[in-house]
Amino acid sequence: MKEIEQNYVRAFSTAAGMAVLAHLRKITIERVLGPNASDSELRGLEAQRALVHQIENLIERGK
Repeated sequence: MKEIEQNYVRAFSTAAGMAVLAHLRKITIERVLGPNASDSELRGLEAQRALVHQIENLIERGK
């Protein structure tokens, strides 16, 4: 698994990669849904957040 983790580091350590990761964080982790959000909206956003967290974790493990 170490090779894929190092690939994530390579991909996201460039200026473009960091910009993409920042954008992903903005549209998922930093996004707030209002009180009228449906169950499916909440579940969808949580799945997206989990994916961004997974990417960040792989980057950290690859360092």
